[in-house]
Amino acid sequence: MSVAEKFVLPKELSDALETAESVFIAEKRDELLKMALGGDKDFFEIVYDVPGFGKVVEATVAKCKNGAAVNYTDAYMRRRDPDCMVIADGRETDKPRYSDVYGKDFGELREKTFEWLKTQKLLLLPFMAGGMELGYPALLVAPQNAAFFAAGLADLQGFIPKSKIPEGFNPRAIIYLAPPFRHTHFNGKQIVVHNRLDQMHELFSYNLYPGPSAKKGIYGVLLNIGENEGWVTVHGSTVKVITPYDNEIVIMHEGASGGGKSEMIEYIHKEMDGRVLLGKNLVTNEKLYLELKETCELKPVTDDMALCHPSLQNGSKRLRVVDAENGWFLRINHITKYGTDPQHESLCIHPKEPLIFLNLQGVPGATCLIWEHTMDEPGKPCPNPRVIMPRAFVPNVVNEPVEVDVRSFGIRTPACTKEKPSYGIIGCFHMLPPALAWLWRLVAPRGHDNPSITDSAGMSSEGVGSYWPFATGKQVVQANLLLKQIIETSNTRFILIPNQHVGAYKVGFMPQWIAREYLARRGSARFKPEQLVESKCSLLGYSLESLKVDGTFLPKGFLQVNCQPEVGNEGYEAGAKMLENFFKEELSKFLTPELDPLGRKIIECCLSGKGLEDYINLIPMKL
Repeated sequence: MSVAEKFVLPKELSDALETAESVFIAEKRDELLKMALGGDKDFFEIVYDVPGFGKVVEATVAKCKNGAAVNYTDAYMRRRDPDCMVIADGRETDKPRYSDVYGKDFGELREKTFEWLKTQKLLLLPFMAGGMELGYPALLVAPQNAAFFAAGLADLQGFIPKSKIPEGFNPRAIIYLAPPFRHTHFNGKQIVVHNRLDQMHELFSYNLYPGPSAKKGIYGVLLNIGENEGWVTVHGSTVKVITPYDNEIVIMHEGASGGGKSEMIEYIHKEMDGRVLLGKNLVTNEKLYLELKETCELKPVTDDMALCHPSLQNGSKRLRVVDAENGWFLRINHITKYGTDPQHESLCIHPKEPLIFLNLQGVPGATCLIWEHTMDEPGKPCPNPRVIMPRAFVPNVVNEPVEVDVRSFGIRTPACTKEKPSYGIIGCFHMLPPALAWLWRLVAPRGHDNPSITDSAGMSSEGVGSYWPFATGKQVVQANLLLKQIIETSNTRFILIPNQHVGAYKVGFMPQWIAREYLARRGSARFKPEQLVESKCSLLGYSLESLKVDGTFLPKGFLQVNCQPEVGNEGYEAGAKMLENFFKEELSKFLTPELDPLGRKIIECCLSGKGLEDYINLIPMKL
């Protein structure tokens, strides 16, 4: 029996494999890396002969000492287009349908895609979407000259070596990679077509950036499976935090792209003298510092996709999760000079094996330095430099399921002052009752200056769960699943954390690092009533009355932004109004007959401007 005969494949794909010039299946990771460089060249161009366009160079790959540096010739291709998904099937969805957008059935283009694949040297990559233990059989079909894409997917999801493919391997999902069609059919745009068949989920990726397909496309597959089976893959990073005194706490940080998920599993950034810069006042230029003699030890669990499979839950009333990925798609735009992030600099400059870098200025034969970002144009670095980091390369990573003590939600916030009010009124962190935590996951603000996607102007919603751009079904179904999950895990508590700005202060990701250190030292997120005060904006739940880390109190204005003289009650109230209007606008779309009755009450509570106590009456909050 040939290797290809081990697969159970649709006829169209079987025909393409029989006709293709050659079919490659890797046994080892380094085979994929060698093919990614066109046979181990120092510099390789990924070129396609596109009808009507001639030869098009989509990307280049440079062989660096520490890995392969991939760069796209079109700056637009360096970030994920949030509107790239279309649905080809007739199943229930709130997403744009191919037939509605393009005025024709997808069948014609699907057939053309298979005809194109027949003319290519092909690469097959079998893997388990969601992990080897709980995952689902899946397959990538790609042209061999795009082997970097396959190598990246192999690092993100793992892969099954050629010699270990089980007989009867029947993919639940297949990614078909066909880059030229973005030019011939989609005016150069990133498009991923999802086609949910009875026994298989097809993804047709018509672009070479792996974000919408190899990364978020597989996330969409898991969300679709969970939607059918009644569970969720949460969009969050998870970390086990161990204090210098051996206290442990597990925090899962959720939020839209740019909301601080990867940063939650990073060590706190310090100045050269060892101090922690809390923030810089943009009005007075004052800098506030904190002394932290010892920081907590971090044991990462997940970076972006946390599998909440029903088989993991054990009745503890805490959410139990495991990583849905085998590697992490790390954004490193914040690393702009040597010494910014020693942990990631060390992992990337001296990796155990060569890595896949995206949007970095890699020079053949030299070390790819992660603070040298590709320029979108002179003087404007790409905001989305990436490295794909296999979990096995990360020290102290946790492979077994963990129980989550605290679920935090991150939002990128702009500066807020009296003169220029904004929704940047969120303090260092807020405690949220479960009902409000659910609302934040429905609204999921994309926030200020998002580096990961092509459209980031102003405040917009990432959609339910902050994973909506990757989901293929119905928003209300996901809303119901998240509410059910929150109710069933009542011993897991919720907080809200801003990043970038707290009022008039530029803070980066410091609030979540401070919250992590503080909660770990406390040993829990339980608070006495006198330690909390109702926020002036009810959507922000409770503010802290005070916060002390390692003997140092944070200024009250960091906890209650209206106490900053640059903001005051006037600026705060204007910002609160912006948040309230945004919530009301986004929540109304969920008021459909399918919405859970309790969910309807919670949303109506918000739309009618009720107070904090009303949310707690709907779902009790444990202090």
